[in-house]
Amino acid sequence: MIKTDILIIGAGPTGLFAVFEAGLLKLKCHLIDALPQAGGQCSEIYPKKPIYDIPGFPEVLAGDLVNNLMEQIKPFEPGFTLGERAQTIEKLEDGTFIVTTNKGTKHHAPIVAIAGGLGSFEPRKPLLENLSKYEDNGVAYIIKDPEVYRNKKVVIAGGGDSALDWSIFLADVASEVSLVHRRNEFRGALDSVEKVQQLKNQGKINLITPAEIVGLKGEDKLEAVSIRKTTNPDEDVTLEVDNFVPLFGLSPKLGPIADWGLEIEKNAIKVNTFDYQTNIPGIYAIGDVNTYPGKLKLILCGFHEATLMCQSAYQRIFPEKKYVMKYTTVGGVTGFDGSKKEAPKAVVKSIN
Repeated sequence: MIKTDILIIGAGPTGLFAVFEAGLLKLKCHLIDALPQAGGQCSEIYPKKPIYDIPGFPEVLAGDLVNNLMEQIKPFEPGFTLGERAQTIEKLEDGTFIVTTNKGTKHHAPIVAIAGGLGSFEPRKPLLENLSKYEDNGVAYIIKDPEVYRNKKVVIAGGGDSALDWSIFLADVASEVSLVHRRNEFRGALDSVEKVQQLKNQGKINLITPAEIVGLKGEDKLEAVSIRKTTNPDEDVTLEVDNFVPLFGLSPKLGPIADWGLEIEKNAIKVNTFDYQTNIPGIYAIGDVNTYPGKLKLILCGFHEATLMCQSAYQRIFPEKKYVMKYTTVGGVTGFDGSKKEAPKAVVKSIN
């Protein structure tokens, strides 16, 4: 059984930053995540996309943000159970919890912090015959590494920000990019729509609207797609491709956590705004997975919630102690691994 002070469910940015804040309080953390690597959506869905609203970073790639967070928490030696989903929770008589994963791994902690983002994601797949045959053989629902599409013929389907943004990005990577959408109007940001139109005029993007993909072709891997235009529904056009990326969004689901007796509202966990604790004492929810009046689903808000959660968790674990907060600029950062980061002290020399 894995024992820790705070068990964090979800290893996205909010969960990772909670490790740092807990470490300042000398609290050990262990994280569970269904994904095979830390980073949540930032690693799994858009590692190469820039984020512009992280304080102190005018622009940072999502994957780089995760790398920085991992470096920041390294001195606090967190444990990870990756590739496993938190399945059940049991509250013991002493008020502590045992969380068991779908693979049977048990974790014991006095505090559980749910930082699972929007939950587990399932891509919205188009209704195409033999679609599963081409999954990982030319069909992908998430673009993790744009270099996979270097000098390839790529078809993207969708009308939202992801479809627009990746079409723009891959225009300078792939040998040919075709964007297919069933309407002439897009749901994405206006500047992205205008950029796609510019790239179309420059011959860098083949914009096909209103139309939809109606068939996939190929022996062992995808070789072509069939496109049906709304204006000519009786004649399908075959387009040779190497890759097809349908970007119709992701369906978030809380999964087994929804059965833990927590108060749920619109697929999110209700918390109070004092310390982001749920209706079950000792269980907190931070980041996009929670909801409260005025909630904003932003990474920077998750960082704030993680900070207050850790302060509350400390008081629950050590009710007899009073923690006096010290700024890291004054006290520095002392890691569990023996490392010490602190500002250089001024040297006062006597004057004779």
